[in-house]
Amino acid sequence: MDFINKLIDWEKLHELHFLWDLVLILLAVKVAGHLSKKMGQPSVFGELLVGIILGPALLGWIVIDPENPGLIKELAEVGVILLMFLAGLETDVDEFKKTAYGSSLVAIGGVIFPLVTGFTVGWLFGYEFSTAIFIGTLLVATSVSISVQTLRELGKLQTKEGVTILGAAVLDDVLGIIILSVVVGFAAGSGGGGSVLDIVLLLAKIVLFFILVFWLGRKVLPRIFQWASNLLTTEVLLTFGIISALSFAYFAEMFGLAGIVGSYFAGLMLSLTKYRHELFEKVEVISFSFFVPIFFVSIGVAADISGLTLDILWLILALTVVAILSKLIGGGLGAKLAGFNWRSSAGIGSGMVARGEVGLIVASIGLGRGLIDNELFTVTVIIVLATTLVTPPMLKAIFHNKKNQV
Repeated sequence: MDFINKLIDWEKLHELHFLWDLVLILLAVKVAGHLSKKMGQPSVFGELLVGIILGPALLGWIVIDPENPGLIKELAEVGVILLMFLAGLETDVDEFKKTAYGSSLVAIGGVIFPLVTGFTVGWLFGYEFSTAIFIGTLLVATSVSISVQTLRELGKLQTKEGVTILGAAVLDDVLGIIILSVVVGFAAGSGGGGSVLDIVLLLAKIVLFFILVFWLGRKVLPRIFQWASNLLTTEVLLTFGIISALSFAYFAEMFGLAGIVGSYFAGLMLSLTKYRHELFEKVEVISFSFFVPIFFVSIGVAADISGLTLDILWLILALTVVAILSKLIGGGLGAKLAGFNWRSSAGIGSGMVARGEVGLIVASIGLGRGLIDNELFTVTVIIVLATTLVTPPMLKAIFHNKKNQV
């Protein structure tokens, strides 16, 4: 034993443990994705389950400390940013314009139903008004990243339904941030903190962000890429594509929006340039070989179900059912009003169900502002996982072998 201790620098190994975590994640994700495809499900279904299996909920091999998330969480953040950047590159802008009306109706239905039903459940379980309304706000967020990957695997991302889901999810995030700012602002105001002025300023920042995004995307980005394409170095387009995704994500956060909104619009603006296809091919390789798998696993790893009481389990069950049905019905009815048939409407509603990283971001804000406690934060994580896990099979069941028509 002494010989082994002398041979191996255990302290150094402990410092480099993240390397083993990455090896474990990447290997497990690819194997799980393969098995998931063999069972007739999208690979993302198995990739999400891997996070639960490897995380504290079961094996406990990979743990992310909420107070000190570390490298895994940061790499996961890059993963979801690149995933949404790819979704923007893949979006057909002409089709996006055609579905603007339908996306708006889907987004409105996907906000009103979860907000009202989530608040009702929180109120019925005895939470005070500010916490109950925040629970409703938690259910508003839509994580399109899971739906994007599933639709890509099914070959439906560029259909009218797929583009409608993308547009509605972006609008959902914007509406969700507005609602979140109002709830947090009034909660702080009731405690002598923030004011209505803070809310107005945030709304003004959101408007300013979209004005800047469209100006930068149409006028500045094409010129930067034209200049960069003449640089005498390797993989210039790939590097500047990643720079664009990360920069726009950073600006979105700066202006009070989720980073994924910024990276999506960076991709959307670049999809109008001649560099679209080359960018997509290069970014896809680096994203799906490393960053995106880490993001999928990080969602499952976030679950810690130890110490949950029976009352909390009932709350989890109630909110999970409400979270699924409210988006399915709200988004589905919006799609039906926009002229889609019932099957397409159900598919669009299903694509809005996953909460993913956006729900976790909102929950972390509520935890930091004292609107929810650690117990409710864990409830949110479980709901996020549940809605994320049911989305791929629902989309698979509805869109499988469906022709690209409305």
